[in-house]
Amino acid sequence: MLAQQSTQDNAQNQVTTVASARDIRGASPYIAIKNEPAPKLIVDSPIPEGLVQGVYWAQYRVENLNIVPVFGEGARQVSPRAGHLHIIVDDLPWWWADASNNNTVDIAGLPPGQHKVRIELVDPNHTVFPGQVVTQTFTIPEYQSAHLH
Repeated sequence: MLAQQSTQDNAQNQVTTVASARDIRGASPYIAIKNEPAPKLIVDSPIPEGLVQGVYWAQYRVENLNIVPVFGEGARQVSPRAGHLHIIVDDLPWWWADASNNNTVDIAGLPPGQHKVRIELVDPNHTVFPGQVVTQTFTIPEYQSAHLH
């Protein structure tokens, strides 16, 4: 059974249909999702206002996955699906996990020159979801050091 919610502005006699919570927030955590679609990572281009200050800011969002700080084999069985991001800078041999879901990757203190950031969408066991890696190459211009944070 589907429900529709409408509001009416009596002053102007207009009816407005309101988007459902499911449409905006996704599935309820109380009901397992059958045949869950594959997760998807979408990353915007770096924000120019950050680059001129030596800071990489890139907003992101995910589909069909909740970014939460849960890890391990048991967490792979939850529905809706859970995961987090791995972030790698300039092909360094180390990375960090971001499970904050604050919608913006923030890397400060980058020196002038060309850089590369790789963002991976991974499951609770740190396995990359197929095809869910975004790599961005960008240039930090010469700038005067100032602390934004």
